[in-house]
Amino acid sequence: MENIELLAPVGSMESLYAAVQNGAKAVYLGGELFNARHYASNFNKEEMKKAVKYSHLRDVKVYVTVNILLENKEMIQALDYVKFLYDIGVDAIIVQDIGLASLVRKLLPDMDIHASTQMTINNLEGAKFLYKQGFTRVVLSREVPIEEIKYISKNSPIELEVFIHGALCVSYSGQCLMSSMIGGRSGNRGKCAQPCRMPSTLVDKKGYTVNGWEEKHILSPKDLNTLEEILELKKAGVTSLKIEGRMKRPEYVATVVDLYNKVLNKGIEKITDLDKENIKQVFNRGFTKGITFGEFGKDFISYNRPDNRGVQLGRVVKLDHRELTIELSTDVEEGDIIEFIVGQDKYKGLKATKSGKKGEYYTIEKRGNIVNNSIAYKKTSTSLLESSKESYREDRIKRKIDMSIKIEKNEKPMLEINYNNNKIKLIGEEFVQESKNRPLTEETVEEQISKLGDTVYELDKMEIDLEEGCFMPLSSLNSLRRKGTDKLDSLILGEYRKKEVLEEDFIVEKNEILSLESIKEDKEKILTIKVDNFNQLEQLDLEKVDKLIINYYDNKDQLIKSLAKLQDSEIEIYIGTEAILYRDDIELLKEVLSEIKNDITGVSVSNLGTLFLIKENYDLEIHGDIGLNAFNSYTVKFLEENGVTSLDLSVELRLDQIEKIANESSIRTSVISYGYIPVMITKHCPMSLVKGCINDDQCRSCQYSKGYGIKDRIGVEFKMTRKTGFTNIYNSVPIMVLDNLKRIVDSGLDGVRMDFTLEEDGIEELQDIYYGTIKNHGNKSEMESFMDDFRENNKITNGHFFRGIIE
Repeated sequence: MENIELLAPVGSMESLYAAVQNGAKAVYLGGELFNARHYASNFNKEEMKKAVKYSHLRDVKVYVTVNILLENKEMIQALDYVKFLYDIGVDAIIVQDIGLASLVRKLLPDMDIHASTQMTINNLEGAKFLYKQGFTRVVLSREVPIEEIKYISKNSPIELEVFIHGALCVSYSGQCLMSSMIGGRSGNRGKCAQPCRMPSTLVDKKGYTVNGWEEKHILSPKDLNTLEEILELKKAGVTSLKIEGRMKRPEYVATVVDLYNKVLNKGIEKITDLDKENIKQVFNRGFTKGITFGEFGKDFISYNRPDNRGVQLGRVVKLDHRELTIELSTDVEEGDIIEFIVGQDKYKGLKATKSGKKGEYYTIEKRGNIVNNSIAYKKTSTSLLESSKESYREDRIKRKIDMSIKIEKNEKPMLEINYNNNKIKLIGEEFVQESKNRPLTEETVEEQISKLGDTVYELDKMEIDLEEGCFMPLSSLNSLRRKGTDKLDSLILGEYRKKEVLEEDFIVEKNEILSLESIKEDKEKILTIKVDNFNQLEQLDLEKVDKLIINYYDNKDQLIKSLAKLQDSEIEIYIGTEAILYRDDIELLKEVLSEIKNDITGVSVSNLGTLFLIKENYDLEIHGDIGLNAFNSYTVKFLEENGVTSLDLSVELRLDQIEKIANESSIRTSVISYGYIPVMITKHCPMSLVKGCINDDQCRSCQYSKGYGIKDRIGVEFKMTRKTGFTNIYNSVPIMVLDNLKRIVDSGLDGVRMDFTLEEDGIEELQDIYYGTIKNHGNKSEMESFMDDFRENNKITNGHFFRGIIE
């Protein structure tokens, strides 16, 4: 399969060798700064240079991750880092922060930019928008269905990259705040603590445990494995096939890259049962084809275990207090790690002290609380690790060259290297002398000139024009050869270099585009309220809301009733949209807007695709919701330049960061000051595990779609709601900052927002006290009394206003 790229993860130089030697056409890696694998062994600048040189000499592209959200003061360092990557010939950067991308496009227009999966691009409109902004590739959300991929590919020229193997996030990437809200370790900063892999319990509407679903790994996906779907992805128009695993060992990279390369070059029919066992053995949490290919529920989630289990070795058939016997279902070798399940999330591992064959009874020393009939797993295979390591010990990727050398007495030697229609000519530094004792022979010359073992070259043809009786030191011949290959290296590497950007010009332009002025006008503060259903709207005092976001356009009856109720009000009315919109969702939105566009002020967007749709097709105001991840002033400026007229800043910002951004923005800015924040947006439905659903066709009528929750290990409950196509999992407690509201509003913001999602009553009282505080109608004692009562009956959080996610 030509013209499709196999893209491998690299976390170390050894992993780089493993990837390249096993057939990767491109690699992606992270530097010490600004990447979403903060805890990986990332590359320093010297290692980065070495990695780029090694890869490019072997015709492998290098993409570097700069894929986290950045605060204002980090932009200078981030741009300097990207300039370094540009100068050393990195082929592209992978970016999450749209503000950073916009600055790079202005400063370094020849640098290719790939949209990280953290940008949550899941529809055609998003792909079109980024192409228009100068992006060359988009890494699609892992959940995008195959038919949607085909549709995007057919209708947009941008390159598409999809994940094909490895660990999966249960939440749409870029939309997960679980780790951030629980412990301040943000996935948007590369510090996710992976709470999704921890055990949790499903609870019903009254908080009782759902039978059979206590202490399960309800949010822990299996590992992706699409070996048998590669051809379909190729036909769908995918450019790059991406393997996950920058934190995995080099042997994992070698094994997985080799097998996918084998499928791409020889076909799936050439994959043996041993190949399938090896890819499972090297690491797996159980395998799934992924949501892209329709897997759902129990086919998608590894609910009994969240970690690698290797392959099943057999079952304990006999034991006493000293020994146990396993009936082997596969071979085991001395040095392999054997593991036994001894309880819920409890395992006992030991090293095999001898070898055994499939079908044999294998007796070893008993340790720990292993019981009869226990399943034994082969967690690691020494022979697989060794064969994987062997695959990249030697450099097997060579470029064939022709060489010719002319050696004449009293002349300097001349070496010519021919490679791919390029000729390199070199002249030695010393004159050839007449031999007194041992003249050079053709055999000696060829032996020295063809010593190419430590290079990327392999001699194809050799011509030697040697006059009889010549002498020159062998060291001179070796030096001539080395200079020739070095010059050829430079020629090849030069093909990857981009147009030079002088450092002094870069500094001047960088300082100019980073300059921001305080331009905020002092206006009356506004209260924005977002409601999820008509019942919540009915509880509002319409005299005490300035801007209303109606977040249920997919319920036409409720929407029409709501607009009728609001028709005589002076409230700004916006239709709320979600962060995840596929083709059918967008068609529904367009249908709704065609009927109501004259009755509303605008649309609230949480997705770049929706932003592009509204900007290009409607004369409506655009409000940017938190799904856009506005984390710095440059993102705000970019969004303003692309049609956004008001914006909610990221819920992960501290108040001092908010103040700086708000005062440097000319559009209206606000923050969520009350509400249950969605900490995960997932295609996976936790309740599908209970019902045994194989798809999400019945979500709208499902009795489990509302009121159920997930309780973590310490008993904290996270409520969830299922809308058509995705689940919102909400933080266990609402943000409630009434006692700091004036301080927040006076930071330079144009107002604040209240989100009503799970609330069924008490809405008007909350609205009244917030409105009075914002408008300076209330008094301090009334506010303090309300807060005391609210705290007595509810747990609350200040969110990130006073702690943030950046140390």
